[in-house]
Amino acid sequence: MSDNTLKTDVTIVGAGLVGLSAAVAMRKAGYDVVLVDNQIHPQISAKFHEDAADWDQRIYAISPKNAQWLASLGAWQLLDVSRIGEMQAMEIWGDATDAPLYLSAEDVNADDLGFIVEERALKKALMQQVRADGVHTLFGNKCIELTTDPNQATLYLDNRQVIESKLLIAADGVNSWVRRQLSIGVQDKPYFQTAIVANFVTEKPHGNIARQWFRQEQYTQEAAGHCGILAWLPLPGNKISIVWSVPAEYAANLMQLDNEEFTNEVTRAGSSVLGKMTMITKPVAFPLVLKKAGVFAKDSVVLVGDAVHRIHPMAGQGVNLGFRDVIDLKEIIINKHQYQPINDASLLKHYTRARKADLLNMLMLTNGLYHLFESQNVIVQKVRNLGLIAANQQHIKKMLVKNAITL
Repeated sequence: MSDNTLKTDVTIVGAGLVGLSAAVAMRKAGYDVVLVDNQIHPQISAKFHEDAADWDQRIYAISPKNAQWLASLGAWQLLDVSRIGEMQAMEIWGDATDAPLYLSAEDVNADDLGFIVEERALKKALMQQVRADGVHTLFGNKCIELTTDPNQATLYLDNRQVIESKLLIAADGVNSWVRRQLSIGVQDKPYFQTAIVANFVTEKPHGNIARQWFRQEQYTQEAAGHCGILAWLPLPGNKISIVWSVPAEYAANLMQLDNEEFTNEVTRAGSSVLGKMTMITKPVAFPLVLKKAGVFAKDSVVLVGDAVHRIHPMAGQGVNLGFRDVIDLKEIIINKHQYQPINDASLLKHYTRARKADLLNMLMLTNGLYHLFESQNVIVQKVRNLGLIAANQQHIKKMLVKNAITL
């Protein structure tokens, strides 16, 4: 072994939210962990701080169950509570319903349906825990080669660092370099929609209620009849974050508007339910694509987060699904037989089965809703709106809320 070779139990490639959480989780499980990322993260600088007037454009809805898990890692309690939005209820409008489906945490005697958190704040908290737990970090160098077999993964960096590990976790995002090195195919299905995110101050209090509209509107001639999905997520105070998924042609038109014109469009699409709105972060757009890796684990490598799946944001479950990848992986490993190595083929098969089942359930929900509201069939349109009305029955609402908070 050369002086440039580092041996460890687990190597994690990618220091996003899922990769950071995996590093902390595996370290707390008793393993030596090396975390690799080609970026130098500002969160590791002592000079990094939050600006009270500046809100991150990337906002995530975190389920109560995952918030509890992040607390078990020591990260959740490091967040500034004044920057966390509480989602205590949800209103959902169809394209032809006079009243929304109303879901409340109180329906199942819970406090919250979820929490709205800025990406950079959660990343900072997880980075603090990474350092506190003694995870070895290697930031600012690119991965250039990966060799794997059932017993070991060997990663080569461009600074001549070599890392040998029993298990490598690929958490390096939707365009995963690790996945490409292993020649793992990806099912790639465009939604022909673009998501636009921005933050606003509202005239009226949001009441800690998340609001979502499924709308069929005549956006442009090319996009006529297609579904748009607008979500307003409650931030602390009279602030909201929006995620507006619309046909790509209409999104291009929206992104050409000035701040006032765009704000007027968002206000109109939300029926002005919170009164006058003022933009506090400019809109950012990104295309929506369904991606699913054909293989979840190979040799001594497992894929987690966007490296293995990316779904439609309408259910707000993207990062939650990635956290559940890590939770399942950790549980499988800590419950293994004492003589089983952490890269044992049967363990990785167990991980694949568990995650495929969870992903299938989420895809059935998001794809089902997407195609249901995309349909221009008159009968389907009537059925979907009748379904929202029927869902307002108390026993159905309780079931929906219970499922939401246990994800």
